[in-house]
Amino acid sequence: MKLNIHHPSQEANGELTITGSKSESNRLLVLKALHPQIEIQNLSNSDDSQVTQEGLNSKSNIIDIHHAGTAMRFLTAYFAIQPNREIVLTGSERMQERPIKLLVDALNSLGADITYEKEVGFPPLIIKGKEIKINRVALPSNISSQYISALMLIAPSLKNGLKIDLVGETTSVPYIKMTQRIMDQLGFETAFDGNQIAIQPASKIETNQWTVESDWSSASYFYSIVALALRSEISLNSYFEESRQGDAALTEIYQKFGVKTTHSDGKITLSKTADFTLPNYIMINLKNTPDLAQTIAVTCLGLNIDCKLTGLHTLKIKETDRLAALKIEIEKLGARVKITDRSLELINTGNINKNIFIDTYNDHRMAMAFAPMGLKVPININNAGVVSKSYPGFWEDLRKIDFDQNII
Repeated sequence: MKLNIHHPSQEANGELTITGSKSESNRLLVLKALHPQIEIQNLSNSDDSQVTQEGLNSKSNIIDIHHAGTAMRFLTAYFAIQPNREIVLTGSERMQERPIKLLVDALNSLGADITYEKEVGFPPLIIKGKEIKINRVALPSNISSQYISALMLIAPSLKNGLKIDLVGETTSVPYIKMTQRIMDQLGFETAFDGNQIAIQPASKIETNQWTVESDWSSASYFYSIVALALRSEISLNSYFEESRQGDAALTEIYQKFGVKTTHSDGKITLSKTADFTLPNYIMINLKNTPDLAQTIAVTCLGLNIDCKLTGLHTLKIKETDRLAALKIEIEKLGARVKITDRSLELINTGNINKNIFIDTYNDHRMAMAFAPMGLKVPININNAGVVSKSYPGFWEDLRKIDFDQNII
């Protein structure tokens, strides 16, 4: 599906309810599979969470998680500790290009039995479930935080618990902290001190109901809309002032673009800061919130703000090489982009090309990050249905705040 996106008035107002956090939901689904006493409310309706749930419940010997990177990491760890179960864990063509060797090496060092069906270091994986008794593992900490979270989630189910030694500077700490806070609040015993995570074994926990907070990553697109609109006030339901999600850093980041966040009774209201003067240049380190990079880059393009975004070294192993994809698509719109393995620099020309077709590379965030540009110029989104990976109702919610959409 190709969509033409445009906003006729450049004034976006409304109140929306976004699905539960994909990040929280996927962690809780793994924990619930291992500890059925957990009850989950407001579960994400994203493709990723559905695929994770289906994989956990599957009795098949072949489990295909398609494009879901989180499911690949979490299910690798989950099936590694299922004795008397042998499966092949596979995914899409792109998933088979995404590295997983560090997680496999870590699990095998603990006593797991995981081998590769095709190329060493990449899915598909042949996993023979075993009881794991070794309780200490080391792995580089500048990798995807999902590797670390995957080990944390299975740790209470291991006979002797687990100590994880993190080597080097840790990437995406808020996502690790999110995993820890969820586990702590559910009654597991964890510690994160310096470069070591320690988790005690737990055969059973008390019955515990968990309500998933709405997804802050999905909220980022509405922060971008408020920043780009001439006038705008948007309220989003089911957000907590003391959030467990790292992308709640949006509230501070978007102050730089003149967007104010007001918390009240479990919702946030985004509005434009009065008499705000936009900067000409901005530099932001996103090592803790790399999933916001696409949204922020497009916001800067729309506001004619030159920017340098750093801490982006994990973007090359996402659904696509997000740095390369951003460079190609932003330059179609008329700006210049320089990228390295860790950064993106945007140099505006003051002109935004109209009716450009944005390729999405099977990446949900490419589609949603570029959609707010419809406030500035008509824009076309190829493969717009890819948003279902994390936010199936995205296009419907844009219609609620008066974005015009036409199928091409």
